[in-house]
Amino acid sequence: MPPLGEAALVAAVAYLAGSIPFGLVFTTLAGRGDIRRIGSGNIGATNVLRTGSKALAAATLLCDIGKGALAVLWARRYGGDMAALAAVAAVVGHMFPPWLRFNGGKGVATAAGVLLVYVWPVGLASGVAWLVAVLATRYVSVAAIVAALLAPVFAWLLTGAARPTETAAIIAILVILRHRSNVARLMRGEESRLVLGRKS
Repeated sequence: MPPLGEAALVAAVAYLAGSIPFGLVFTTLAGRGDIRRIGSGNIGATNVLRTGSKALAAATLLCDIGKGALAVLWARRYGGDMAALAAVAAVVGHMFPPWLRFNGGKGVATAAGVLLVYVWPVGLASGVAWLVAVLATRYVSVAAIVAALLAPVFAWLLTGAARPTETAAIIAILVILRHRSNVARLMRGEESRLVLGRKS
């Protein structure tokens, strides 16, 4: 396959994989209603948790991570550059799915999945940063922004290579831009904190 056709195939498959709205699918099948009309309206695991079901939130989280991981794992057969392309495309797919009029989620879990496969030390370090930040602040949005900002830093420190650093930086920019409304709510003191121990 010509290089351009190969890149188009990888981008398309990764984008479509990333665009599967697991949060919406799971909550709809479980009879919890349209997740887009609940809480923040986001299709990700944090908003699914607001339906009161930890099981649905966990399933959404795992599947959103998994779809990003599988997209990059599949793309690896075409080489490192194609894996990087798939990483970005899967995140874009989650954020802008065609099935939801290009209005999807924030991309944090999918970004975690792609980084864990594309360059696992960066994914692991970013995950630890997210966990520390969310435990310290109880703001999932703050944790997401912290992890996103640190991901390219970790990529450079842990790999010293340009491609992983650039890929992590592109994903970080996308994630941060999708959190603009969260930043605005944080500045107004209106952002919701994560409540642990809620019943499922």
